[in-house]
Amino acid sequence: MRLMHSHLSSFSFLRFTVLLTVLFVSGCGGFGRSVPAPVEERPTGKAKSPAAIASPANTPSPVSPTEQPKTVSISENSNKPGYYTVKPGDTLIRIGLDHGQNWRDIIRWNNIENPNIIEVGQVLKISPPAVDTSSEVAIAKPVQHGNVSSTTDEKKITPPAEQSSVNSVRSEGSDDSFQLIWPAQGQISSSFDDSKNKGIDISGKNGDPILAAADGKVVYSGAGLRGYGNLIIVKHNNTYLTAYAHNQTLLVREDQSVKKGQKIAEMGNSDSEQVKLHFELRRLGKPVDPVKFLPQR
Repeated sequence: MRLMHSHLSSFSFLRFTVLLTVLFVSGCGGFGRSVPAPVEERPTGKAKSPAAIASPANTPSPVSPTEQPKTVSISENSNKPGYYTVKPGDTLIRIGLDHGQNWRDIIRWNNIENPNIIEVGQVLKISPPAVDTSSEVAIAKPVQHGNVSSTTDEKKITPPAEQSSVNSVRSEGSDDSFQLIWPAQGQISSSFDDSKNKGIDISGKNGDPILAAADGKVVYSGAGLRGYGNLIIVKHNNTYLTAYAHNQTLLVREDQSVKKGQKIAEMGNSDSEQVKLHFELRRLGKPVDPVKFLPQR
């Protein structure tokens, strides 16, 4: 019995020795094995091309002072007579009134597709295109025989239609020839003041007749100009136009010709706290005192 116990003890010691030897050999093998180093991109000495470098959303490079975008060519006329630079709050109707022009003419002269869209800083032509002087005709007299020289005698003339037009504008544009009648029968409740009141206010009651102060053509009839309510603008010639504001009813349409004394509206208080006619006279777009052109009462 003792002999069997001794053999078992020797066998256990032998197993322990073998196991310890295996573990020692495995450990030595692990120490000798190299561990892979982390992958690292090393510089190669060659610079990457710009296309390979990421940039946020491929943002374009800033434009240098010498590469500024070229503006529309008409902007070169911004400081020239006959042109106007749009300011905040402007409308074509306002621009036309302030410069004595039909707002539809301004649309045509500037080839504006949408009259409701004009941009601040936009430069508009506000005067009619210049008359083409090349239309003047050179007439050569036939060669006369005898003592008359055979050289051709040229004489430049202006076509009769242009002459009459020029004379008409000149006579209509003079202050002496331009006279108004009273557009309403009430009393003046507010006088002309170049800085505070660009016309005169005439009191009255709803429905009182508003008359055209002179012959002309209606260039605006509507309520598209803030502060004027239902408004009519009549252009009398290339120099003068009149404006009739705060009406209750408008009786004429745009492009309609009107005669001095014709009823064009009825008095009201549109866009106003009281019933009145606000009456303006513009000379080349600049407000002038209408009383100086009206007969004394």
